[in-house]
Amino acid sequence: MNRRTFLNHTVTAAAGASLLPSGFAAAAKADRPPRILLRSSWQSVNIGDIGHTPGALSLIEKYFPEAEVTLWPGSLGHGSRKLLTAGYPRLKIAEGSLDSAGKPTTPALAKAWDETDLYLSGSGSGFPSSSHAVTFHKTTGKPVGVFGVSTDPISGIGGDRDPEGGTLKSIRERALKLPPTHLPDDLRYIMDRAAFFFCRDTISRDYLKAQGVKTPILEFGPDAQLGMHLRDDATGFAYLKAQGLEEGKFICVIPRLRYTPYYRIREGGKRTPSDDTRDAINNRTTTQDHAKLREMIVSYVRKTGNKVMACAEMTYQVEMAKEELVDPLPADVKKNVVWRDSYWLPDEAASIYSKAQAVISVECHSPLIALHNGTPTFYVRQPTDTCKGQMYRDIGANDWFFEIDETSGPELWSRLEAIHRDPAGAKAKVKAIMATVAARQKRMVDVVRESVRGRV
Repeated sequence: MNRRTFLNHTVTAAAGASLLPSGFAAAAKADRPPRILLRSSWQSVNIGDIGHTPGALSLIEKYFPEAEVTLWPGSLGHGSRKLLTAGYPRLKIAEGSLDSAGKPTTPALAKAWDETDLYLSGSGSGFPSSSHAVTFHKTTGKPVGVFGVSTDPISGIGGDRDPEGGTLKSIRERALKLPPTHLPDDLRYIMDRAAFFFCRDTISRDYLKAQGVKTPILEFGPDAQLGMHLRDDATGFAYLKAQGLEEGKFICVIPRLRYTPYYRIREGGKRTPSDDTRDAINNRTTTQDHAKLREMIVSYVRKTGNKVMACAEMTYQVEMAKEELVDPLPADVKKNVVWRDSYWLPDEAASIYSKAQAVISVECHSPLIALHNGTPTFYVRQPTDTCKGQMYRDIGANDWFFEIDETSGPELWSRLEAIHRDPAGAKAKVKAIMATVAARQKRMVDVVRESVRGRV
């Protein structure tokens, strides 16, 4: 397979045209295609944030192939620009920001604002760059839509948020008890006026419903990462061969701190007072969290003879994987563990995950990449993470979802052993999960299409 190519998923424009709603008959004859301005690519230090964009692009390409997409990115570092331009040759990119008067700072972005039919905000935590969506709507009067985000009013630091977080059950209970005036005014403005608002978890959806948000479409729509069809089989499979990792005879394990140390990994990052609180929580919990993963690794290696790949979803986790997952292991287990000593892109990760027996991650997005590629996966959620983990329950993966403070190493191994004993059954479960996901993905893009109707 060539580098960063699609799997066989794309619907041709000609085939798609025959399925257009009646209102698109004129659009098909218009001088230009329907145009979407996709606000995404929030950061590149996380393959999940990188993967949001190709996920959305793949879904639009599949279900709305006649649309022309311009990306307004936040960051295209670590090779993510090449990933997108190689994988999506039709994609346009308009970089820039807004000045103090709320006007685009580059001609390309100003042109994109003028020509687009819809501002589409991509997946992310909260409502990334929501102020830009507000300004766009007030300036242009054009529709704004949101494509799979989490709105967690509990976990995190600041305001009335709890820095220790909580289980999904506790977050839901506390979120639904908040007064209906809890939502900030700027968010309420754009959510009330959004053409549609897809939440990537039902806790976010139910919270916004309890807040009385007036968008006509407020539904569950899973993270766009689940739509990413890009793979890099040439690089990924060469790596597996060089490391002696055989298909179906290894697992991938991804670590995570309870709070990401952004001041350490972002260019020009500076510590803030809240970083003291975050670092204290990390220092108190990192060893206990990853001891459970190491227990699982020890059982897996000793009882199956298979191998383990310790790898990263974020840049800082490359060294962390070695320090927390590999170095403390007993010698007889360590010899069966491969440490991935470099960061990668989501297309190579997708290729490697596709050959793993399972992917076990304390990060949220590697399991999504694994599911899309047919691989059983666990998401082990920390209480400081947002409520986006509810998505796993929403798509039918509850058996593979764990709250880290409510599980143990032996419990993780027990569930992994079941996959090892019945790999065909586990893969059938993945297929059922992805059928649920596909139905929601089509619904999401159908709504995008409907929101553009009549504007071209």
